[in-house]
Amino acid sequence: MKAAIAESSFEAALCRPAEVQENDRWTFVVLPKPVSEVFPRRGRTSMQGKLNGHPFQATLEPDGQLSHWFRVPATLMTEAGVAIGDTVTFDVAPAPSEQEPLVPPELDKVLDASPPARANWDATTTIARIDWVHWIESARQAKTRASRVADAGDMLAAGKKRVCCFDPSGFYSKSLKPPREGS
Repeated sequence: MKAAIAESSFEAALCRPAEVQENDRWTFVVLPKPVSEVFPRRGRTSMQGKLNGHPFQATLEPDGQLSHWFRVPATLMTEAGVAIGDTVTFDVAPAPSEQEPLVPPELDKVLDASPPARANWDATTTIARIDWVHWIESARQAKTRASRVADAGDMLAAGKKRVCCFDPSGFYSKSLKPPREGS
């Protein structure tokens, strides 16, 4: 018998990020801490939910405060008939299984060039792959990102399954946080 997935409801305003392209209409929402606590990890994790009754799936991002935030795409806003600044109702729960992360193209090239790295990548868990991708994508500078991609290829080729020394919640390094809210 499958365990019931805990669902939580909350209301929140759809926040506009301060740094966004003019034509980009996505918004974001920071989960209240008690809602975030129903999720299995403080790092990236998968969620299913409803925005004003309209179903969606999302990847929760860590907010650096042991909670999460997530991006609300313009398509979902249109379907739900809501706009930036509106207060909406969310019903959310952990997804029954983690979504496979999108592999950054530069990492995919490194994996394709190294059969041992690709074999190890394929043998890791979805959670481990999420953390590898998150480690690479959390780099703030292109130089750091390129270095992490190369390091990931080397570590995976050497048989390493997990990224060490990386706090996927952002809590200890404070490097991971939601976007700044714009006007």
